[in-house]
Amino acid sequence: MATPSSSLPGNTTIPQHPPSDAPFNPYGYVPTEWICALFVALFSLSTLIHFGQAIRSRLWFLLPTVCLGGIAEIIGWAARLWSSKNPTALNPYLMQIVTTIIAPTPLIAANFVILGELIRRLGPKYSRLSPMWYSILFVSADIIALVVQAVGGAQAATAARNRTDAEPGGRIMLGGIAFQLGCISIYMALAAEFVMRYLWDRPARNVDVSKHTTHALTQKLKLLLIGLTFSSIVIFIRSIYRTIELTDGWNGRIIKTQVYFNVLDGGMVTLAFYCMNFFHPGWLLGHGPWRQTKHNEYDDEEVPEKQTPSGH
Repeated sequence: MATPSSSLPGNTTIPQHPPSDAPFNPYGYVPTEWICALFVALFSLSTLIHFGQAIRSRLWFLLPTVCLGGIAEIIGWAARLWSSKNPTALNPYLMQIVTTIIAPTPLIAANFVILGELIRRLGPKYSRLSPMWYSILFVSADIIALVVQAVGGAQAATAARNRTDAEPGGRIMLGGIAFQLGCISIYMALAAEFVMRYLWDRPARNVDVSKHTTHALTQKLKLLLIGLTFSSIVIFIRSIYRTIELTDGWNGRIIKTQVYFNVLDGGMVTLAFYCMNFFHPGWLLGHGPWRQTKHNEYDDEEVPEKQTPSGH
């Protein structure tokens, strides 16, 4: 009785009765050495800068989020660099499967926390969710997406090692990335609504104004909004790509085309990491801990209270 064939990422389809020791390339291509080395260097530099920025600004939440995500990206691209030397080796392939799919997730969690703090300063009344619940709900959803993607990646990696069908693990990964894409979409919609309500002075809910001070949109806060917007857009593009990639299948044209991965995954995530380096919350929102930051402590910048159109 013939053994069913199994599909793996790339061009490779395991033939019937494959020799147990026959080498195969699970990518379907050979990762380009200089590109892999370039991404290792870029993520290493950004992560090192983020580590220094987190220590200097005392924003400790950046260590298990942005810095952890950067380390995962370094491991993933180092594994792909290894594969460029030996594309049939399974260990580096398995490493990059898991790390590159989950690495941006901690960075996304940091964006959720930063936006929550921005809402607290500009005015919680303009947001449908309080800053605390904004961080709790979206970070929790991000953790769920991380766990699902990790489980799916591990299952797919095990299937690749055993040369069996990797599609079940791929479907789990697809569920995790699709869930994350949905969360990012809701996050971006709520953030856009918050900004518009703030600019138009149209509160979304009643808030005890005695506990909050609404501030003007200073130059630094404008820069932070620009940085968050750009970072969210490139991560959104990356999530769309990974969703389409996994939907296309583990033997599809998208997953076996290296340039798509380099540009739409590696390139987009690199832009997101460096965007936070340049638009760093420690510079734009002040050093931590934020809960103890006075309303007028934006480094040396005086922050006036926001004036409504009627002057009240």
